[in-house]
Amino acid sequence: MNATTPLVFGILALLLAGPVPALLSRATWPDRTPRAALVLWQAVALAAVLSAFSSGLAIAALLLVPGQDGRPTTEPLREIDALGLPLWLTYVAVFAATLLIGARLIYSTLRVAVRTRRRRSRHRMLVDLLDRRESGAAIRQLPHVRILDSADPIAYCLPGLRHRVVLSEGTLDHLDDTELRAVLSHEHSHLRARHDLVLEAFTAVYEAFPRWVRSGSALGSVQLLIEMLADDSAVRATGPGPLARALVTCAESRTPTGAMAVGGPSTLLRVQRLAGPGADTRTAAVAYTAAAAILVVPTLAVAVPWLVEVDRLLRSW
Repeated sequence: MNATTPLVFGILALLLAGPVPALLSRATWPDRTPRAALVLWQAVALAAVLSAFSSGLAIAALLLVPGQDGRPTTEPLREIDALGLPLWLTYVAVFAATLLIGARLIYSTLRVAVRTRRRRSRHRMLVDLLDRRESGAAIRQLPHVRILDSADPIAYCLPGLRHRVVLSEGTLDHLDDTELRAVLSHEHSHLRARHDLVLEAFTAVYEAFPRWVRSGSALGSVQLLIEMLADDSAVRATGPGPLARALVTCAESRTPTGAMAVGGPSTLLRVQRLAGPGADTRTAAVAYTAAAAILVVPTLAVAVPWLVEVDRLLRSW
């Protein structure tokens, strides 16, 4: 392992955390293959984290310079003599920054998880209290569905072990049976696939990286792709027409933080997508291949030098 290894992984981490998400968010092909695009987004995010840690670990390995007996030294004074004070300070600073990012990632993951679950728990208690049990006799057969006394069309779900699908009186009044089935299929897709966990992971990574590195486009793109995946599930159940009408009806509905709604600011784009071409299998195959390459190539690039380094250390002992 040489001095270029941490530099390469540092540059790769910066590219995968900033410019690459910016370019991917402006692409138009993910609309045709949302599942493959979501896998690619996850690969990019994971590779960015792995590359950042790989850079720091490679720096740590460079600090273990061989002593006079050939064994790696762990004494700072000997390391300074071998590397020089400026280079030693640079290596220590980069390694410390890596540890800081790791600590921020762990803290961010825990904070996002606790914060989101507290909000959902409070809101779940609220909708259980406000539930109109005399409304929507047919839907009342589903134990996790709650009906709110509101004339506005509202439809969203609260993911989790005690999940809820929340509808309003206005939703029942404005949607026919097929459109209502499309809404339920959309929300059940979110609950079944646990899309909320994907959003939590991206939110944690977004908050963990420094502002000048992270890209807000990644989180927004993943949110849109998740809604498109749920739309595809509803289309398979009812067809595009009922879903499109339900999306338009619920477009202006307000959603509490931590919930996943049918409507929202992306409604127009999603309705236009329903009238567009179907899935592109070739593009999906390319996206899956790129996702695998983004994960496998950096992993091998880290594993091989580290295995060589471990073998050298073992031989020196």
